[in-house]
Amino acid sequence: MPLDHFCPWREEAEELRERLTTLEAKMASLERHVFGKKAERLPTVRQQLQAERTDAEAAAQAQAALQKRRERATLKMEQALTREVRHAVPEEQRQCPTCGSQELKPLGKGRISMLYEYIPPRFERQVHVQETLACACGKGVVTAPVPPKVVDRGEYGPRFIAHVVASKCADSLPLHRLAQRVERGGVPMSRSTLTDLFHRAAEGVAPLAARLLLRISQSAVVWADETPLRVLEVKKTHLGYLWTFLTQNEQGQWLIGYRFSMSRSGKTPQQVLNGTLGALVVDAYTGYNPVTLPGGRVRVGCWSHARRKFFDALSTAPEAQQALDFILSLYRVEHEAVQTGVVRMLTHRALRQHKSRPVLQSLHAWLTAQLPLHPPKSPMGQALSYTLHQWQPLCRFVDDERLPLDNNRSEGALRKVALGRKNFLFVGHPSAGENLAGLYALVATCEANGINPELYLADVLLRVQTHPNSRIDELLPHLWQPLSAAAAA
Repeated sequence: MPLDHFCPWREEAEELRERLTTLEAKMASLERHVFGKKAERLPTVRQQLQAERTDAEAAAQAQAALQKRRERATLKMEQALTREVRHAVPEEQRQCPTCGSQELKPLGKGRISMLYEYIPPRFERQVHVQETLACACGKGVVTAPVPPKVVDRGEYGPRFIAHVVASKCADSLPLHRLAQRVERGGVPMSRSTLTDLFHRAAEGVAPLAARLLLRISQSAVVWADETPLRVLEVKKTHLGYLWTFLTQNEQGQWLIGYRFSMSRSGKTPQQVLNGTLGALVVDAYTGYNPVTLPGGRVRVGCWSHARRKFFDALSTAPEAQQALDFILSLYRVEHEAVQTGVVRMLTHRALRQHKSRPVLQSLHAWLTAQLPLHPPKSPMGQALSYTLHQWQPLCRFVDDERLPLDNNRSEGALRKVALGRKNFLFVGHPSAGENLAGLYALVATCEANGINPELYLADVLLRVQTHPNSRIDELLPHLWQPLSAAAAA
């Protein structure tokens, strides 16, 4: 008679072992989150990459890093406001240290050194006087035109309002802290006034934010992700969500859009992407299913999410390291494409099919063999199930050079949102969330393309009021030109 017949407790022991494995994994993840580094990096991976580099590759990388530092230093000198400070030789030192003669003359331009100093910013109260002329007939009066304003009869100029928006959306500064800083600059200010200015700015540029999101939705490849954002209600808060949708155009410029909603359902992706075709790079969240059904967009998986699950399982299942090594091989192919300058070219696709496809075949065989060896609810079991369930979306990048390996771009677009969420905690109402999403989109697109968001907003806050709607694209961040440059063109 089989031994299992005399072990009625066997199933219970297996269940307890599975629960213990899961709890150990949760404890290891919690300890890493509280006490350890949050970066999902392994020392062995870094050592492998360093060991595999040849001397020529190391020298080339060092030279590239040096060149990048020089370019940044040059750019810093060009952008910074420069003021020359002259230092004269004191009278008591105006004599030759060798012969004592006082007949000295300048030697070249002098010894030059550079020093970066902080000059506190200032706010100024401008008094605009409109010239008024009267005719000798005593009946006609001519008055100079009123200076343009963002808000009729408002007391704050476009640069002031642009500074408010950039402080919150680019620097994640809560408006009550900004009010304190403004008061230190000599202008009496309250948080409610800054809040009103922020929302008036959002209402003014709302057509630009909507147009930016529309252009993103029409792109062939779109990245998407979402993050929670609390909404303040009477006596409690509700959970809303800020969604990001972004794309990269043929010129390499990034377009980043946001949409706020009070739900995490698939309604928001439907509103933004419904009826459009192409690829959608997302994680496994089912909220994107309505737009990735047959006849819609093709779903592209994220290897970063799959890797994260194996990384979390590493503490209880050392064999997860093999999966990490396989995924690392995929990223090495992408690194090779970057180094050879063939990204998003047909050569890139050929490289993937030649090197990445065999890795995927070996990884799939390993995953299939490992699946029966681990409890389904254990971290390793969940990582295996997730990867196999997402296998087809995860492999689509091999046949299309435009598709990325992961969804890290959209996660990066939400990092500033997460930082702001820690600082100002919540938005006041759903309309405030929509305004925040619109301004976040314009500021993030400016930063992604090397544009100063304060200069951009100060310009378009005035121009959008009279700009023809048929040419609204000219005011989008990646196409924007300052008014002087646009007039010259």
